[in-house]
Amino acid sequence: MDEYTRLAQKTTEEYIKNGKIIKILEGLPEEFYSRKSGVFVTIFKSDELRGCVGTYLPAKKNIGQEIIDNAISACSRDHRFLPIDKSDLPYLKYEVSILSSPQLVEDIKKHNPKRHGLIVRCADGRCGLLLPDLDKIDTIDEQFQIACQKGGINLEKDGPILYFFTVEKHA
Repeated sequence: MDEYTRLAQKTTEEYIKNGKIIKILEGLPEEFYSRKSGVFVTIFKSDELRGCVGTYLPAKKNIGQEIIDNAISACSRDHRFLPIDKSDLPYLKYEVSILSSPQLVEDIKKHNPKRHGLIVRCADGRCGLLLPDLDKIDTIDEQFQIACQKGGINLEKDGPILYFFTVEKHA
């Protein structure tokens, strides 16, 4: 476990056990305090997804704070799952994805769902996002359809704009 996943774990455990939000830890690499980026925190229990929440653009002052906020949301506010409780803690695994800045997809044929995440965005603000290299998503069509579904986007009516990003994954 590296510093990224350790921060996600410490945040989750403190929040679940004591209801407290930790402050960013001292002694982490400088980029935790100075770098700004979108961050996703994914939590697994026995290899099953248990929570995944994040931001594709920076919403906090640094990635350390992004990890803390998104770890809390992943363990307690992912609407697809019941909140994690104390009995789950020994069985959890953490993944932290640091996102590159989104770039407009200019040629969909060059898009690789194993390497590129996808953001499907409409003019009215609806948005669907899928991280890269997810199990059972092997084609751009699969990635695109799921991102549209997540965002409540109808391809024929909404005319979405596509963006891609890469991730620096810590697991």
